[in-house]
Amino acid sequence: MGPGDDPAAVARLAAPGLVEEAARRLAAYWREVPGLAPGRAESARGLAERLAAPPGEEPGDGERLLDLLGRAVGAGEETGSPRHLAYIPSAGLPASAVGALLAAGFNRVTAIPDLSPAMIALEDGLLRWLCGVFGLPAGAIGTLQTGASLSTLTAVVAAREDRLGEATARATAYTTVHTHEVARRALRVAGLPPSCLRTVPTTGDLRMDPAAASRLIEADRRAGRTPFLLLANAGTAVSGTVDPLPELAALARREGLWLHVDAAYGGGFRLTERGRRRLAGIEQADSLCVDAHKSLFAPFGAGVLLVRDAATLRRAFALEADCMAEVSGGGDLPTYSDLGPELSRESRALRLWLPLHLHGLRAFREVLDRMLDLAAEAHRALGAHPALRAGPVPDLSIVTFRLRHGGDRANRDLLRRVNATGALRLGGAPVNGRFSLRMCLLHPQLDRSALREMVRVIARAL
Repeated sequence: MGPGDDPAAVARLAAPGLVEEAARRLAAYWREVPGLAPGRAESARGLAERLAAPPGEEPGDGERLLDLLGRAVGAGEETGSPRHLAYIPSAGLPASAVGALLAAGFNRVTAIPDLSPAMIALEDGLLRWLCGVFGLPAGAIGTLQTGASLSTLTAVVAAREDRLGEATARATAYTTVHTHEVARRALRVAGLPPSCLRTVPTTGDLRMDPAAASRLIEADRRAGRTPFLLLANAGTAVSGTVDPLPELAALARREGLWLHVDAAYGGGFRLTERGRRRLAGIEQADSLCVDAHKSLFAPFGAGVLLVRDAATLRRAFALEADCMAEVSGGGDLPTYSDLGPELSRESRALRLWLPLHLHGLRAFREVLDRMLDLAAEAHRALGAHPALRAGPVPDLSIVTFRLRHGGDRANRDLLRRVNATGALRLGGAPVNGRFSLRMCLLHPQLDRSALREMVRVIARAL
């Protein structure tokens, strides 16, 4: 018997009891998280050296390793807390996490239909349903990505191939200062220089100005450039503002530009009646991205890209691989390796499919409607305080505000005082060039009583 044939070694790799113990600890965490402080529970000092140590030759103790991992998790921001409002959070529904565990545990290949046709049918059905939610026509298709970064890159490459081909030297794309940086990164990775990006002025309410965009496009055409891409927002990361999508869609259609809509944060609100009204026009997009780990409460790594015409993705990404020569397609099922940059891809569908089917759409719709209500209430309450000035009326669930009197330093000091209470966590960002405090209300366990207490904390910190 050689050293590699030791039955004990094989048994050790099975990790008996580890799954059950990890599940027990996760269940305890999910019970406790609503009451956890939104800041750091433990210092990272002393942990880094232990965590960065290389693995040893001999087996470690599973429970001690889970203890160490638990301490590492506790040393970070508790973004799962309903009082952590600083960023666009990922609440990480337990059912979504179970879906991710099942997908990783069963470990099916979901790039090529031959290898796991039922799992691809599940994913295809989920994505076609999402295409319907956003009003896209027959022939639209979706892919599941890690998030808006990869989704935007995939869309930019498809737009480049569809509208430019190889003539990229004088291409131009259009966005605003409020568009997330992933758009700039996607253009760079897609081989387009920073000089191709045009910043369109915004109106006083932080929305892209369609008339200004039209003038920029016209000027670029006169200068011999090739406008090809218009990047619009359906919920910016700073203020949650939605651009005038119907007008921008008409402009893109008239000028022959590809319209990509960043709905990474705002897309989930499409499930609500108010969200459908506020995101009207998104159905005319050539592509759009939605992060299910934002307004659909999945764990991180659940991005969605929807594209109006499946053929545009296939032209951009489909290639033949010799190592897959014996694998056939799946008939009516999509070959996801032909629709994006990934071949080896994890099965992400269960992160969304399982909670949607388990809880039902009404539960998601009610939570999202509650977030819209809470944002409106927070905006009224903060704006009514004599020392505060509320930012724009929220389109979705992000509220910004600042001191009525005082510059950026005074507002940064207020942010530090609020966060130092430990009762909640706010963020800060420039709004119309002035530093403002910012709260994102997007957690299934956030309710009116908690919001009112947090507003009182802010008032006491003034």
